[in-house]
Amino acid sequence: MKFNMSYTIRNMRPEEIALAVQWAAVEGWNPGLYDAHCFYNTDPSGFFVGELDGEIIAVKSAVRYSDQFGFMGFYIVKEKFRGGGYGFRIWKHAYNYLNDLVSGMDGVVAQQSNYMKSGYKLAYRQNRFEGIGLRGKTDSSLLDLKDISITSLLDYDASVFPARRESFLHNWINQPESLTKIAIRDNQILGYGMIRKCIRGYKIGPLFADDALSAEKIFLSLIDFADGAEVYLDIPEVNSPANLLKDKYNMKYVFETARMYNNGTPKDNPDRVFGVTTFELG
Repeated sequence: MKFNMSYTIRNMRPEEIALAVQWAAVEGWNPGLYDAHCFYNTDPSGFFVGELDGEIIAVKSAVRYSDQFGFMGFYIVKEKFRGGGYGFRIWKHAYNYLNDLVSGMDGVVAQQSNYMKSGYKLAYRQNRFEGIGLRGKTDSSLLDLKDISITSLLDYDASVFPARRESFLHNWINQPESLTKIAIRDNQILGYGMIRKCIRGYKIGPLFADDALSAEKIFLSLIDFADGAEVYLDIPEVNSPANLLKDKYNMKYVFETARMYNNGTPKDNPDRVFGVTTFELG
């Protein structure tokens, strides 16, 4: 396909994030029903569209969580326009938006070699697993969101994730059709997790914990919320206890991505990540 010089890249408008999420669903990424608002409002300046003769043909996100860390996601080109250079143009636009800081991504297998050419380096693989008909058990020792201060949860999250993500989490953990559970001992958070309704079934993410026992308690309470529907969990390959957990509950491999970083490696704690928050925003 010959590149059309009338192709332009601009910032995404608020109402257009729904299109990006719709395209993600077509790609098989199974986004949450209420993800769009959470994603866009994290950094409205970090969402872009590629437009050709008034038609949106490409989308890309590059979210700045702070002045130290950002995350690349939502790299989709409408199928009939692939191979024409439109994707690379919007990719470079987003790349430049984050190129002054450390940034991460969860790259699909087909694109990983291209990301490496831009400087991204493989940190570890992350695999998605599906559980069908799982039955959980709510643990009465776990707390709900209303039982703790949001500041303490943000502090704990920032001890695992590479940046403090106050704006994102405020929206994320308050989604409709979701549940968040927190493990605590001696007034210290040991872990927390969230499950949300998706186009198909439910996804758990994040599931952060200091130890496998806390992670399993939270996991069982979350899958109880799903009531036997499909449950999806994205796990860093390097977290052995997390992989033992999915084996114990007979969850099956779906697909994989690669966690990759550019401009260095941030503070990263995959040994405490029993479930990735979201492949789109980290």
